[in-house]
Amino acid sequence: MKATVFIATSLDGFIARKDGALDWLPVNGGEPHGYDEFIATVDALVIGRKTLETVLKFDAWPYAQKPVVVLSTTLSQLKVPEGALCEVMAGTPNEIVTRLTQRGMKHIYVDGGITIQGFLKAGLIQRLIITRIPVLLGSGIPLFGTLSNDMRFEHIATRSYATGMVQSEYSIVA
Repeated sequence: MKATVFIATSLDGFIARKDGALDWLPVNGGEPHGYDEFIATVDALVIGRKTLETVLKFDAWPYAQKPVVVLSTTLSQLKVPEGALCEVMAGTPNEIVTRLTQRGMKHIYVDGGITIQGFLKAGLIQRLIITRIPVLLGSGIPLFGTLSNDMRFEHIATRSYATGMVQSEYSIVA
């Protein structure tokens, strides 16, 4: 199974403020940056509970009819917008990937700091698409955590946008 991260960070590497707030992210400003094209390629999303809580505060559900797996060991029910296809799942990243593969999924979008870190540590991420937003937060929730070994990536492409955003794409070097 292919697993991809598509995420924005501040210049100093944070994906959210300490309280999870995303108020520093631009509201696209009408400038497409590949999200719609990317989301069309995935079979499902795998996110953590905290990411779900953040997404539920958005004006609209951003995942359309894509299945969303919410990783949690404490949730038993989800309160999501009508029409959202969500389920709770618990397990290691390897167990989650095995279950989704058995369902015929071939490409997942992994989102949320802790979830991304867990999938990276398990060696399950093949591609990273990181959009850097031209803002320094000084503190917050980091995209990457500690690792026991270096992880090497190959640069695929970098795109810059009129708003100052810079998006880089990497694939894992096995």
